[in-house]
Amino acid sequence: MTRATPGVLAEVQRERQRQEARWGEQNLDPAVWLMVLGEEVGEANNAALEHLFTQFDKQADLRGARSLDDYRAELIQVAAVAVSAVESLDRQRARAEQAQGPAAAPSPG
Repeated sequence: MTRATPGVLAEVQRERQRQEARWGEQNLDPAVWLMVLGEEVGEANNAALEHLFTQFDKQADLRGARSLDDYRAELIQVAAVAVSAVESLDRQRARAEQAQGPAAAPSPG
């Protein structure tokens, strides 16, 4: 970790709060989470590609060239979606464990 890490993690937390306000609690299947995460990674890829190669940016004439700030913002979204997927998995595991009831006591060895 660096001195910048707490600030970056705070940005990820704010993005998670924004996502939660927009979409509510999401409890998706892990395969669906991977699709959502892949879509976000694709947006980060596009931002980096369009920054480096403006000729591939179909929107450059309208908004100007993409900056590395766009790429950075997409990476924050990628991190926030990954956090959301972990939160969802943890909730699903906790619910499954709760549904199974108390764990059986281990047998004496």
